[in-house]
This record gives sequence, C-alpha cells and structure tokens, in this order.
Amino acid sequence: MDREKIERVYTTYAGFYDQVFGKVFQEGRESAIRNLNVQPGEHVLEVGVGTGIALPMYPSHCRIVGIDLSEGMLAKAKERAEAQNLSHVQLHRMDAGAMEFQDDSFDTVVAAYVVTAVPDYRKVVNEMIRVCRPGGRIIMLNHFSNGNKVINAVERVLSPITKHLGWRTDLSLTTVLEGTSLHVARKQKVNPLRLWALVECVNGKISHNHVNLNGTEHGSIGYANGSGTAGYPNGNGRYSHEPAV
Repeated sequence: MDREKIERVYTTYAGFYDQVFGKVFQEGRESAIRNLNVQPGEHVLEVGVGTGIALPMYPSHCRIVGIDLSEGMLAKAKERAEAQNLSHVQLHRMDAGAMEFQDDSFDTVVAAYVVTAVPDYRKVVNEMIRVCRPGGRIIMLNHFSNGNKVINAVERVLSPITKHLGWRTDLSLTTVLEGTSLHVARKQKVNPLRLWALVECVNGKISHNHVNLNGTEHGSIGYANGSGTAGYPNGNGRYSHEPAV
C-alpha cells in the first residue's frame, strides 16, 4: 500500500462510508470515546478522522484536532463539523506518518481503524507517541491478528486482497507495540464477532520538560507550516493560518 493509493481508495469510500462501514464500526467508536473520560481543556488528536463520524461524540469542553490524508473524507468531516457547530474541533489534511505538530502537543491520541490502513504503521505509531505527552493516552481501535492458527492462516491469505481495499488483516498487536514506549492499560473486544480490539495504552516515553493536565498550563499546539514557521491557535481557538473547518 502506498500513500497515493490509500488516499484514492478512501476518497472513493467517502461518499458511502457512513452508510456501510460507519454502522458496522459504530459500537467500537462509541466504546472508545465513552470510556475516555476527557477532562476540561484536554487536547485530543484523532488520527484518521475520516468523515468525522465520531466528532459529535466528544464533549465540547475539550479541544479536538482531527487529521486525515483523504481530501474526500476530510470534506465530509468539515461538512459535519459545520452543520453541528462543533467549534471545539479543528480539522487538517495531514499525513499520519509525518505529522506537523510539535512534540508533546496532545494529552490523548485516538486512532480508530488506522494502524492497519497505512503504508507504514511503525511511522504512524512513532508519530503518535511523539505528539502525545509523556504519561498521555494513545487509543487504538483496530483489528489485530489474535494468535489463532486457523484464523491467522485465513488472514494471511486475505491480506494481499484487502490491501487493494485499503487495509491489511495480518498485523498483530504485539508487532505494533514491539520496541515502543507504549504500555497496555486496557483492552477489550468490540464490534460484530468481536474481531476488533479497543486498546488503551499509556505513553511511557521519557519526559522532556512537558507540562501535563495537572500542571498550571499546557503548551500551545503548534506545527510547522509550508514556510517552516509555526502555526498556533489564535484567540478564537483556531490555527492562525487556516480556518478550523
């Protein structure tokens, strides 16, 4: 899977994603966000925000930033945010494997159905770790191979086929977490047939002068724009160089 192909596939899906995949995967999304217990002022990043189907589930007292590579998906998310007046949401087109945010910008990072749908899952996971503060949470909602020899054999056969559809079936959670600073705090099976897992991890990376939710302040979320300078939220809670939606 390459970046351009992934973008084309998911832009094609944008027109019917909510009606087909949205309903199948809704239980998992609701479980993920319901159990977040997001605190007032918390900064949350949703990687692979897609059509924004989960955005209305977040409480309005936190700040949500959603990113996606697919212009088609992101257009749907922007329509949803505008229609429902989600002023606490900011949306940006961005590659999850090369995010433009500063280190430690977010308290929580959510990636629903993303890790097995990207060209290089290691880059994406490492980027989520980088932009999440030490001690923060990284939530992955995904299908992972589960160690069952029969199912794994079927998944290996299907994976070359599903890659053309935009995802893979042969990736295990152990492989995803190997060599990272992530520690599994909670894991549960969700969605039809319980073939998907909701995994909550604590970011165990070493602190470098971060200020967390218990501190007196939280650094502004910034990222390098095309000119190499940083873009920050302005007085309206939006990034200064582009609108929130």
